Amino acid sequence: MTLPRSVVGVLLAAGTASRFGDGQKLLAELDGEPLVHHAARTLLDANVDGIVAVLGDRRERVAAALPEGVETVHNPDYAEGQATTVARGVRAAADRGADAAVIALGDMPCVDAGTVAALVDAFRGTGSDIVVPTAEGRRGNPVLFGAAHFDTLQSVSGDRGGRALFDSYPVERVAVADPGIHLDVDTEDDMQALAERCPE
Repeated sequence: MTLPRSVVGVLLAAGTASRFGDGQKLLAELDGEPLVHHAARTLLDANVDGIVAVLGDRRERVAAALPEGVETVHNPDYAEGQATTVARGVRAAADRGADAAVIALGDMPCVDAGTVAALVDAFRGTGSDIVVPTAEGRRGNPVLFGAAHFDTLQSVSGDRGGRALFDSYPVERVAVADPGIHLDVDTEDDMQALAERCPE
C-alpha cells in the first residue's frame, strides 16, 4: 500500500512591499482581516500537511496577523529578492519531510482553498513534479513543486523564484474556476479595487 505523499504549504510573506506607500501591504485589511491572514487561511482550509510562513520585513507584526496553525521561519536575506524567501521556505518543507511544497503568496488573499486542493490531488494522482493552476487560459498562483526540485529552488536568484524552472521541466496545468489565482496586491490602488474583484 502506497501512503499519500506529504505536501507542505509554504507562504511567502517576507517582502518589503516597496510599491505600497508607507505601509506593509500584507497587513492591509480585506473584510476585516489582513491580506496575509486570508492567504494563510486558504492553505489551512486545503488538504496540506502543515503550513510554514516565511517572514522578513516587519516579521513580528506579520506573524501576529497569521491564524493559529501556521508555523513561521525567518528569512534574514529577504531584501535580496523573492528567491531567497522561496529557498528558505523550501528548506523548511524539506526539513519537515515534505514530498512537495505548495508555494503561495501572502499578497494573494482571494485564492480558493479548492484550487490548492486541486494542485495537491494532481500531484498525488499523477506524480507531476510541477503543478500550476490556470483560469481563462492564463497561469496563476500558487504553484506546487515536488521534492525533486527543492535543491534547484534553493539555488535560484532574484525575484523570479520558482518560475525559473518552468522552461526547463514539464509542467502540469490544472484548470480551475478561480479568478483569485490572478489577483495580487502591489499598490494601494490594487487594494482599493480588490474588494470588487475578490470572489467571496
